[in-house]
Amino acid sequence: MTWRALEDRCWRLARGLVELGVSPGDRVAFLGFNSHRLFECYYVPSRIGAISVPVNIRYAAHEMAGVLADCAPKVLFADTAHWELARQMQRETGIAFLIHADDGPAPEGAAVSHDAIADASGHGPDCDPEGGEDIRMLGSAGQDVAMLFYTGGTTGRPKGVMLSHTALFTNALGAIPIYGFRDREAQLLSGPMFHLGSGSRVFTAPLLQNLTVIVPRFEPALALQAIETHRIAAVQMVPTMLQMLLDHPDFGRHDLSSLRLVSYGAAVMPQALLARVMEALPGISFCQAFGMTECAPVVTALPPAEHYPGSKTLGTIGTPVRHVDMRIVDEAGCDVARGATGEIIVRGPNVMNGYWNQPELTAQALRGGWYHTGDAAWMDDTGFVHLAGRTVEMIVTGGENVYPVETENALALHPAVSEVAVFGLPDARWGERVHAVIRLRAGMQTDAAQLTAFCRGLVAGYKLARSYSFCNEALPQTNVGKIDKARLRREALQQTSALA
Repeated sequence: MTWRALEDRCWRLARGLVELGVSPGDRVAFLGFNSHRLFECYYVPSRIGAISVPVNIRYAAHEMAGVLADCAPKVLFADTAHWELARQMQRETGIAFLIHADDGPAPEGAAVSHDAIADASGHGPDCDPEGGEDIRMLGSAGQDVAMLFYTGGTTGRPKGVMLSHTALFTNALGAIPIYGFRDREAQLLSGPMFHLGSGSRVFTAPLLQNLTVIVPRFEPALALQAIETHRIAAVQMVPTMLQMLLDHPDFGRHDLSSLRLVSYGAAVMPQALLARVMEALPGISFCQAFGMTECAPVVTALPPAEHYPGSKTLGTIGTPVRHVDMRIVDEAGCDVARGATGEIIVRGPNVMNGYWNQPELTAQALRGGWYHTGDAAWMDDTGFVHLAGRTVEMIVTGGENVYPVETENALALHPAVSEVAVFGLPDARWGERVHAVIRLRAGMQTDAAQLTAFCRGLVAGYKLARSYSFCNEALPQTNVGKIDKARLRREALQQTSALA
């Protein structure tokens, strides 16, 4: 559809929500796979002062019920695949209205269908045959909350991140020169749009009038076909998605010559994988972004100019983007010296308003006027930032601090290693020991001694793994698509206890 058609549909949907009784400040949630309807629901609620809440479809039912009870949406849009789950959520959390957001007739329990509202005549911003209010007067703006994204996590309940119009708009404008986006080129949305990593492209697209091709969910074959069919120029993926593309048997059978830009982020990119991607896609521009939902989301970036074989900046997370103030501080909040590890803290117009219904957590996270990310890093003499891991994941072994990502990067260079996760386990001698869980590549073998020998010289001796677990299956992931280290650690502790 054209941008004009999309604009008209959004206003009609906004009018339809008003007629259902949605008021400024109410929450409007969406549960479903990627679609143009979810794209529309990024924009519609704020036009009448309401707040959009994309729901993570990967949540377990009890997690989802907790999220919906927390934000208490008046309306929940849901596609056919998630309709019964939506009805369960309505029963458990008291949602007033369900709207069917998919093809076909509205199923049982639906107040109305998404398309029935969007296609209705006389539902523009100021078109009301009864002479009702001009709904344009209801819209939110500036520092008002536009969207609510729930962050994942391995412990505790999900946190609802309140993002303002200013935060989302700042990131959208800032992203264009960072990535080198171009006007009117085709982009593919294949990552889950309930995450801001993919969702932020919803905001850059109309600024550039990009042709935006949306696939329901990431499947390597579907993504490869979409790139070829629609002559996609720009894609955004997490490292796992890129690996799945390369490993797919049809990778070499598709015409990918239209690709100009591959951006990646959300998880640490193993250098061995990046080398594979760059070899498989020669002449393509690459850009890495580091950030978090609380920052809408980009904080640092490694631009295309730094992505070339032999670049000394590969493996870093780049430099702070222009609209962000960033510091690296110690536990007392004082700046650390270049080369020293500390916590990344951030301020700027892209930073969240706070966490929904959690004022104490908000005050802690935003203390001193800076958002405390919980990410550990150090900056080299040229200003490039090296991520060390999460501060809460730091391993203290024999009095030395070990950040897992350093050991993970070393192990990932071994040709037999497909995936790796490193964390600490209790140790009678060292307090904690560095433990690695290794997924081996199909048909390849190695052992603990070989891996340790391989990593000597790549990292300090105290950063070497002292124990290993091996598996042939993909490592478990959290609902935000990151390796679930908490689960792996629990399993490792159970195995240790069983052997004791």
